[in-house]
Amino acid sequence: MVKSFHKFNYDTEWRKNLASLITPLCDFGWKAKDFNLLSTDGSYWTPSKALGKKGLVVMFICNHCPYVKAILDRLIIDIEELSTIGVNGIAISSNDVENYPDDSYENMQKISSERNFNFPYLFDGTQQVAKDYNAICTPDFFGFNQQLELQYRGRFDSTGRGEPSESYERDLFNAMKLIAKTNSGPVEQLHSIGCSIKWKEINQI
Repeated sequence: MVKSFHKFNYDTEWRKNLASLITPLCDFGWKAKDFNLLSTDGSYWTPSKALGKKGLVVMFICNHCPYVKAILDRLIIDIEELSTIGVNGIAISSNDVENYPDDSYENMQKISSERNFNFPYLFDGTQQVAKDYNAICTPDFFGFNQQLELQYRGRFDSTGRGEPSESYERDLFNAMKLIAKTNSGPVEQLHSIGCSIKWKEINQI
């Protein structure tokens, strides 16, 4: 199995502020790091609380990213469909809200209400959870089995920022269906691509 889950150097990489990045591939069996984050509805969520009977998708997204905007309608549909087979979804926004106010907690509440999110949308104000998960960009997807072991780290689907064709590949959806059935993810996975997470400058931390 491919293991290329390299560690990101946060003390230097925030300076680059790259327009788009690709994610590492899956480190199979990596255990989900614990967190307890505030959701847009005022409740707090942990991985174990969010976990479905068959698995969990942890999604690093944000409000303003064009890559996220391009897939959001399909993402909501796929998470709803996955919930019927015991796989839940949870989204986290970790961007620096001082320099990117579109991603503030208040604006997270607004978009989750307007778009009728069917998954908790959590605010990672310290960015510690993004660092713990080695999150690189938005969107960045982590697919866990029922033991909260990582089995998928890849793209959402084959469309990128484009419109889906009749034969587009639903990579995340199909991977999580496989995980729900076998407790293991596909060996062949393709990188996710998106806007870099907007890291706080050192003097903001």
